[in-house]
Amino acid sequence: MEMLLPLFAFVLATGLVAFAGMRLATNRGTVIERRLQEVTESYGRDISAPKESQLKAVLKRLGARVPQSPKEMGKLRLRLTQAGYRNPEAITIFFGARIVFAIMAFLFCATPIVIRPNVMLGLGGSVLGYVLPGIVLARRAKARQHRIQLGLADALDLLVVSVEAGLGLDQALLRVGQEIQLAHPDLSDELKLVTLELRAGKARSEALRNLGERTGLEDVMSLVTMLVQTDKFGTSVAQSLRVHSDVLRTKRRQRAEEAAAKTGVKMVFPLVFCIFPAIWVVTIGPAAIKFVQVLFPMAERAK
Repeated sequence: MEMLLPLFAFVLATGLVAFAGMRLATNRGTVIERRLQEVTESYGRDISAPKESQLKAVLKRLGARVPQSPKEMGKLRLRLTQAGYRNPEAITIFFGARIVFAIMAFLFCATPIVIRPNVMLGLGGSVLGYVLPGIVLARRAKARQHRIQLGLADALDLLVVSVEAGLGLDQALLRVGQEIQLAHPDLSDELKLVTLELRAGKARSEALRNLGERTGLEDVMSLVTMLVQTDKFGTSVAQSLRVHSDVLRTKRRQRAEEAAAKTGVKMVFPLVFCIFPAIWVVTIGPAAIKFVQVLFPMAERAK
């Protein structure tokens, strides 16, 4: 009996330790599963049903009431596409933003917030507020075109390597779009959109021309023309891409040299209006002060 008590105590302690370990492992697994479920649910909510902000809803309602001409709509939709806004509701939100900025500028200029109230100044401010979203949109489109132009030479090099490795043009475009996602996301999105249009059944020439229209770049349009002609006449795609890549890099170097040559002319205005006055004050200032201190006593003594 005395020998069974230690054995019973050992078995009981072992069972308690095992039970506690199982409880800890179960609780840890439950916590991990609960956290993963929360992350999955939040991610699903963000992707499937994004919550629309009140400001966006107000801009959409205001933009829907603006009379829109088909000619202006086509140009504006193309500019929004070139800036990266492909949502069908983007043009309505843009018109709503124009109205909001015009009203805010009129209220700011026609009320005694900064200066004396003036109706004419308020009307001028409203015109400026109406034009301001278009200026911002044009600058964003130009910045995006610049980013695409910077990544085009690298994308062409990868495209040449992919085609020479045995991939078709469609697969090469998809592969290049995936590879440059981190370095050049804008160009990557455009190439992926080309592959999606090809999968949807569009002709390759039409999908490539859409790429040129969406970007609005002369280099991309020349690339599209070259690819369409290569596909039409059956010439070597790899050789044509290699020649076009060399030409594109030459143009890129020439643009850099042109920008460097313009630097001297652009530096004239800061030098004349900012640096030279400070130099004159530092160099001529003490001499002028000394000159005044010497001449004034002499003039007074002469009187």
